[in-house]
Amino acid sequence: MPDLDPLLGYANRTGRAPGRGVRALGVVLPGVRRVQGTAAPWADAWAAHNRRALTTPGRRWVVLGDSMSQAVGASAWDTGWVDRAAASLADDGLPLVVVNLSATGARTADVVDQQLPVLRALPPALGTDAPDLVSVMVGSNDLFAGGAVRDRLPDEFGRMVAALPRGAVVATLPQPRTAAHRANAHLEQAVARGELRLVDMRAEGPSSWRGRLAADLFHPNDAGYAELARAFVPHLRAALQA
Repeated sequence: MPDLDPLLGYANRTGRAPGRGVRALGVVLPGVRRVQGTAAPWADAWAAHNRRALTTPGRRWVVLGDSMSQAVGASAWDTGWVDRAAASLADDGLPLVVVNLSATGARTADVVDQQLPVLRALPPALGTDAPDLVSVMVGSNDLFAGGAVRDRLPDEFGRMVAALPRGAVVATLPQPRTAAHRANAHLEQAVARGELRLVDMRAEGPSSWRGRLAADLFHPNDAGYAELARAFVPHLRAALQA
């Protein structure tokens, strides 16, 4: 079970320890150890931010996902793609109150079983009747876990797609893996039915990660997160203006 927070009942953690592969790499590679060392303080910073956000009036943006939405790999917890996208939308006259429910290490099932229940339990946004904007980027941890977890990814992605609120903005998985293709098919079908909005990371994500990776050579650095924000912003803007 995830750690408890007195307001949300959730503290941006899955309750699951890092996998053996990550732990082993952290022993021998300082870059991995350094980036992984930010996961807990970044989660604490977001949990504190979320408590403040629930008392801040304005239209709300609820972020679901994994370490990519926690900004792990960035120079600070608030320099990832979420904050960059929020700043860009505010410059366009679309300010948002961000509630970030993502968690490092989260898999697709964690979005369904941990994060979506918290989303549903949130009190109404203050000072507005506008519906929450919801975004999701998840699935890479399922793929890299391998074995049964990767095999279950398409079904878990389908379960997530069916559970998301209408109009949610969801990123595809860009990895050229069979499980990713099958997972993306669930999303593409929901988009065709007009239920969700798609950010196609296969076409809209970074054309190259050269110079855009953190010291662990897995998570984005600030430049990489700027590219993710660039991909998301047009779709977030369209959802807000719909």
